Amino acid sequence: QVQLVESGGGLVQAGGSLRLSCAASVSISSINFMGWYRQAPGKQRELVAAFISSRSTNYAESVKGRFTVSRDNADNTVYLQMNSLKPEDTAVYYCHARVNFRSYWGQGTQVTVSS
Repeated sequence: QVQLVESGGGLVQAGGSLRLSCAASVSISSINFMGWYRQAPGKQRELVAAFISSRSTNYAESVKGRFTVSRDNADNTVYLQMNSLKPEDTAVYYCHARVNFRSYWGQGTQVTVSS
């Protein structure tokens, strides 16, 4: 069983920055597929940024150049640095990991960007 705990969400003005953290209950050094999704009210959950291999990443077009996903295998933590935030980035952000063909999700953290 893999537990994921997100932190770092909050309220920020447009143009500001936030860093989200996702702490895993297991070693992430061998987890290739791990990253962040988000879900805005009335919309489907969408990929934001994720590791698709140990070093390769994938980003949604809407966040390229503004968001950066990173990982610290020693601390079993994945981060999402979000810069130049926009009101449309407002959503609940979820950490996700795929381990042994199973998907695991965190409880989510709210990010609200005011205009």
